[in-house]
Amino acid sequence: MGYEVSKSDDQWKSELSPEEYAVLRQAATERPWTGELLDEKREGLYTCKACGNELFIAGTKFDSGCGWPSFYESVRPEAVELREDRSLGQIRTEVLCARCGSHLGHVFPDGFGTPTGDRYCMNSIALDFKPEKP
Repeated sequence: MGYEVSKSDDQWKSELSPEEYAVLRQAATERPWTGELLDEKREGLYTCKACGNELFIAGTKFDSGCGWPSFYESVRPEAVELREDRSLGQIRTEVLCARCGSHLGHVFPDGFGTPTGDRYCMNSIALDFKPEKP
């Protein structure tokens, strides 16, 4: 699939930290309970760390107890791309940035008590947060 933002591997490596590169471009996962945005409670917007694409509104964030920031829906359905992931011997749904193809995390249908029933379990390191009021 062609993405609006397309860069060479060397360009991504030069623009991202080694940890960001591992998650965003190689689909690694940060350790649970370590992400900077896990406990972020301010109103604002979550964007893709790699390209700035708007991904999630703070009002859709909830405490799922999983160790990563969780949201029940993206800012727009077309903001993210969902792809079947059969790694680790299980079937999951990977969430990628629809603008640059970066790995963000996974979505699970176990967001009990949320309006959508979904839990977008995202890596903090894959996101930037833009507070509504600084």
